[in-house]
Order: sequence, then structure tokens, then C-alpha cells
Amino acid sequence: MIRALLSFLGYVALALGGLGIFLPLLPTTPFLLLAAFCFLRGSPRMHAWLMSHRILGPYIRDFQAGRGIPLRSKCIALALMWPSLALSASIMPVPWARWFLLIPGIGVTIYLWRLPTRPGGAADRPDPPPDQISRE
Repeated sequence: MIRALLSFLGYVALALGGLGIFLPLLPTTPFLLLAAFCFLRGSPRMHAWLMSHRILGPYIRDFQAGRGIPLRSKCIALALMWPSLALSASIMPVPWARWFLLIPGIGVTIYLWRLPTRPGGAADRPDPPPDQISRE
């Protein structure tokens, strides 16, 4: 029963993380980390798939290992987030509420810049095979 619940939560977190790629105020990384955690205990097959995913896997593994994220990824995230927040503020019907969009914008900016910066991109180094990934 608990495995089924964790698998379900993993799928929900994965879906929210996927939506977060396209929606400016929905975070991607925390949901992907939650999905990895849930799948680790609920669905080993989905955990292996997520960790060996060509795009998402290296970022999750690097984040979990404390190696940080590439500077390029930080810059892209901020370059997409701030214009999205500005667009959201411009169409916000309540003028005084526009200022509240600064809270997540500043918070995410500080969070990203405090993360360790790993040189290069995820493709700059070979990834270990999925069966050799640490499951701590």
C-alpha cells in the first residue's frame, strides 16, 4: 500500500516538475527531486528511468551529490524566469498584487546563485551507468 502511494506521489511530482519547465512560478527541480525520492521507495523501475534520463538524470544526480548545476543552466533559468514574471505582472488585474511577484523572483534568484556552480554542462562528462548510481 505504501509503495503504491509513493509511486502515485512520484508520478504527481514528475508531472508537476514537467509543468514547471513551462510555467514560470512552478519550480521544476524540487518536484523532480521529490519524484526521485518517491520512486526510490515506491517504484525502482521508474527511479532507474528517471536517474538514467538523458536530460533530467544528470541534473538530479549532480544536485543530490552536492555538485551543483552549470552556470549556463542558472543563467537560462533566470533569463526565462524574470521576463515571465514581468509578463505575469503586466497582465495582473490587481495593481498592488504585482509586487508580490517579486517574492518568488528574488527568492529563486538568491537560491540559484547560492547553489554550487559546476563548470560546463551536463554533457561535458560521461554519466555512470544506471546500475552504478548510488542510491543513498
